[in-house]
Amino acid sequence: MGEDRPAWARRIAAERAARDWSQRDAVRALRAHAPSDLPSEESMIRQWKRWESGALPSDFYQPVIAATFGTVTNALFPAPSRRDGNQEILAVSGMETLEIVSRLNRSDVDTATLDALRITTDRLCSEYPYMPSAQLLIEGRQWLRRVVELHSKSLTLAQHREVLALSGWLALLVGCVEYDSGDRHAAESTRRAALSLATEADHPEVAGWAHEMRAWFALTTGDYRGVISAAQAGSEVAGQHGVAVQLAGQEAKAWARLGDRRQVEVALDRGRRLLEGMPHPENLANHFVVDPAKFDFYSMDCYRLVGEDKLARTLAEEVLRAGTDFDGTERSPMRNSEARVTLGVTAARAGDLEQALIMGDRALQGDRQSVPSLIMTSRELAAEVRRRYSAEPSAQEYLSRLATLGEQTPGFLPPA
Repeated sequence: MGEDRPAWARRIAAERAARDWSQRDAVRALRAHAPSDLPSEESMIRQWKRWESGALPSDFYQPVIAATFGTVTNALFPAPSRRDGNQEILAVSGMETLEIVSRLNRSDVDTATLDALRITTDRLCSEYPYMPSAQLLIEGRQWLRRVVELHSKSLTLAQHREVLALSGWLALLVGCVEYDSGDRHAAESTRRAALSLATEADHPEVAGWAHEMRAWFALTTGDYRGVISAAQAGSEVAGQHGVAVQLAGQEAKAWARLGDRRQVEVALDRGRRLLEGMPHPENLANHFVVDPAKFDFYSMDCYRLVGEDKLARTLAEEVLRAGTDFDGTERSPMRNSEARVTLGVTAARAGDLEQALIMGDRALQGDRQSVPSLIMTSRELAAEVRRRYSAEPSAQEYLSRLATLGEQTPGFLPPA
């Protein structure tokens, strides 16, 4: 079949092949996830062939196909983003930064100013995936300082809670960038501040993300039981907000590193069911929005760790496709780096050292990196390279570069 097929059609064929399923096997698996009886097997096989050829499944079949492959509908059949966060501040509020800052200096705060601050916060959170860390850290801290200073103004009760929530979101963003940059202790202090603000504002979503950050910190420092504890604490306060899906993903990653395959599947399925029941996000670029493609990213990490190489490779290729524009611009450089590590690990296990090192090197070259996460996943590639190819000069050179990166990031474990 030609490559002019839609991306979703190519993906369901790749997902089927990764499981070594025939089309008949796929139909039988589909039937197990269907909420009602399906037509005869031969009829469904003909239907499946049409889908793999590019005929779009109906709204009934789309979630069933997604569940069959352990993902969510909007990851497999993406809906278009409905908002450009980078343009909205001026279009909606009509305010430039200078005017917002000028309004903040007044003795009272009006609704338009709070709206502009809300949009500014959303814009900053949307720039997280690609803006250089140093620049985002400066801007994030500046806006956090401005918003915190609003507490000295004359505010209504509702405005006070809104300012607390905005302060919480900006603190979460700053803490994430601090951690990406290797400043572990500053990140933990900022995370605690965000949690305190969330508690005062009675804001479960910000509180859930503060717990998610603790799970992420624990994951990248090898405290896997700490990940599970933080994820469960976050789930208790997060309710039905999107962060509950990410908490399930972090828990699944921890179970994968502890070697408990059953708990991996339980956590992933919990996250998948939560995400399937949520409306499609308006702004997919916002770091604190769990977009459907992110679920494939969680699953990729888990399948790599439990040795399901075909599934891990298929999902890594999907993460790269979803995170790269047609002109080659990377929308999600940090996810793409980890996808390349996954491709490196599966290549190493398949005996292809050259491809493993190409992918490992490309993962280290991105301008926008989450250094702790990159060290963690690259350490797993290093373990495969060391185990299988320790005598090869090219392997030794890669391991040396990775060790240097670990040494340059105080507070994080060096490659194993």
